Amino acid sequence: MPLAPKDQWFVVHVLSGQEQKIQDNIIKRIKTEELGDSIFEVLIPTERVQEIKRGKKTETTRKFFPGYMIINMHLFDADDKIIEKSWTFIKETTGIIGFAGTKDRPIPMRPKEIQGMLAQMKEREENITQKIIFDVGDKVKVADGPFQNQQGIVEEIDPERGKLRVSVSIFGRDTPVELEYWQVEKA
Repeated sequence: MPLAPKDQWFVVHVLSGQEQKIQDNIIKRIKTEELGDSIFEVLIPTERVQEIKRGKKTETTRKFFPGYMIINMHLFDADDKIIEKSWTFIKETTGIIGFAGTKDRPIPMRPKEIQGMLAQMKEREENITQKIIFDVGDKVKVADGPFQNQQGIVEEIDPERGKLRVSVSIFGRDTPVELEYWQVEKA
């Protein structure tokens, strides 16, 4: 059974590092070539990441599939034949290497796959992920709080809460202390 036009999602392999430029180019070309009825959405799966640089919190956007984007487009007609206009548009776009996973005939993502990916993108867009630069056993220096300038060893990492349990020597005794990522730096 052929998919409805809006149910056709494809993974497209693009030049890594050029995703945003290619997405902007596709969106601009959709308007100028009047293909809004064939190409519906062009997405780059990203997430917001928070990290500490020189004691300051910074927030960046990171692609979670570098070199790939997903496109919702009408590529197959009711007879399951490739629509030449859509095919040519994608193949001739500068920076696009091709459809992922195939050379001759693109395979649309399954509805479950795309629903899962869109849900994951929405969740990652809403929640800021902490960039973890620590491993259990790392030596760290407390940069902020009551234990400032104390040395310690990372015992546990809780990425969900953005916290670390660090063993700090207080009065000659190792004491576990819960700290946020931004409160410590590698020693």
